[in-house]
Amino acid sequence: MKYDLILAGVGGQGILSIAFIIDRASLLQGLNFKQAEVHGMAQRGGAVQSHLRLADGPIYSDLIPRGKCDLILAVEPLEALRYLDYLHPEGRVITNAAPYVNIPDYPPIDDILASISKIKNHLIIEADKLAREAGSGRAQNIVMLGAASPFLPLEVAHIISGLEDFFKSRGQKIVELNLKAFERGRQEALKPSVPE
Repeated sequence: MKYDLILAGVGGQGILSIAFIIDRASLLQGLNFKQAEVHGMAQRGGAVQSHLRLADGPIYSDLIPRGKCDLILAVEPLEALRYLDYLHPEGRVITNAAPYVNIPDYPPIDDILASISKIKNHLIIEADKLAREAGSGRAQNIVMLGAASPFLPLEVAHIISGLEDFFKSRGQKIVELNLKAFERGRQEALKPSVPE
């Protein structure tokens, strides 16, 4: 088994938090993983992306070749478009619907979402709404992780354990909030209307 995943967003959206949780879940499941990330002026809202490679055998490179990515998980929709040439023809794109407008000539969001909708296996999530329902708009990244969870080669219990490990130093209230956010995203992805 091997599974290649690109996490995409902008600085401050919690891309590396998602990566930590997936890495931890992989270890709990006994999988090997490699991770490489790029921080593009992250403190100013610049692009951040992480390549995650999971496998039950050796992984020889931490970078995903173009055309081989199984899943692009984007917390920002324009960033999802940036990596489409990495996507395998049967790969999946899961993106947040809400833009993070950090440039003056940001394209119309309807055009971005229309482009993403052309991908055979796509899922567009109203992460901001779901995160607020869970208790904090800042939990959009965890909503997105929840939305990706049915498609990852990881047991949900291991992802939840990784999530609990990541947030436990912030107190049980924050852990519970993020567990709610994760579950909101997961249930959204499991709705029957999700393209197969």
